[in-house]
Amino acid sequence: MIEVVAIIVLWGSLLLVAHTYALFPVLLGKLAKGRQPNTNVFAPNARDLPAVDILLAVHNEEQVIEEKIRSTFQTTYPLDRLTLYIGSDNSQDQTNSLVERLTAKYPGVQFRPFYQRTGKPGVIEALAQEATAPVLVLTDANVFFAPDTIYQLVKHFRNPVIGQVGGNIINPEHRQEGISGQEKAYLERENLIKYQEGVVWGAMIGAFGGCFAVRRSAYHPAPASFLVDDFYISMAVLRDGYQAINELDAVCYEDVSDRVTEEFRRKARISAGNFQNLSAFRGLLLPPWNGRAFALWSHKVLRWYTPQLLLLMLLANVVLVVRGAGWFYQLSLLGQVGMLALVGFDWLMRRVGFHSRILRFITHFYSMNAALLLGYWRYLRGIKTTVWQPTQRFQQAK
Repeated sequence: MIEVVAIIVLWGSLLLVAHTYALFPVLLGKLAKGRQPNTNVFAPNARDLPAVDILLAVHNEEQVIEEKIRSTFQTTYPLDRLTLYIGSDNSQDQTNSLVERLTAKYPGVQFRPFYQRTGKPGVIEALAQEATAPVLVLTDANVFFAPDTIYQLVKHFRNPVIGQVGGNIINPEHRQEGISGQEKAYLERENLIKYQEGVVWGAMIGAFGGCFAVRRSAYHPAPASFLVDDFYISMAVLRDGYQAINELDAVCYEDVSDRVTEEFRRKARISAGNFQNLSAFRGLLLPPWNGRAFALWSHKVLRWYTPQLLLLMLLANVVLVVRGAGWFYQLSLLGQVGMLALVGFDWLMRRVGFHSRILRFITHFYSMNAALLLGYWRYLRGIKTTVWQPTQRFQQAK
């Protein structure tokens, strides 16, 4: 009986992991083939293009804030319909002085400094209360717009069923020494999955927080205690019955993480916030055969629980080997342990200047799943603060 349970746990866990990482993307690609995205859009020079308020929370962003402001206003979108609201969350570097200096050149900037740490959701909500436009664009300081990014996001709101439009965040370069190449591949894959979810079901499961637009009538702020406000906003759009889509032509550029330690810290924080959101929007998981629920289970929930599934696979495999289940399970246990050992081997090779793309993908996979597990543990213990530290900019791998 124990062997039967262990076999079910091993193969069931493997199937669920394979589904979220491989089977679902393949199925989604087949479902999306030949389907067209929303075509009810504003023309580029339409007189009825809506006013847009851009919301940006920053903390110690002196390295990127000038370029962020410039890229925002170097746009094809009518400047008289564009306002950039910047909230500085008690920045201690030159961020505030840089923004104040640039407000003279860019009158569309509205600046609000906060003199005690508030947390990103709190800053964004304070800015949203000041904003008045029918369309909000939420973005990050290190995400730079192309000239037509804002138009490509906003054009879809001519269609009244569209509540949210995600941007296509691109990493313009990567370095072999760190994990930016792996992060770039992850971004490209995620952008495609989000686009296909929008085409098939009108249910993009979570826009990238660095760049997305939301209809004001579909905007619900995240609770102040939540770590990940962008996913909350995305799920609230779907809960209200609006569609959420990804626009691949809404291109913007981000300097992604190159250090495993930096990305681990960021992913652990996001993981804790994801489980907060899962609790808040558990009603969207049913019925599971609904397209929106199926996408949420397949794209996000199973991926968030992959660390637990990997541990169950390992434990079940150990039980089978101990109870003499045979050579196949001995070999599979060796494979699982060997994959973990490759993470250490990659670390040793990196120390001597050897960089393998395949080994680095294995390191990236296991380190990010370890971050997911840590985030889950923090969620179970209770979130103590929503104050955040931005990822280090323009990193060099270590």
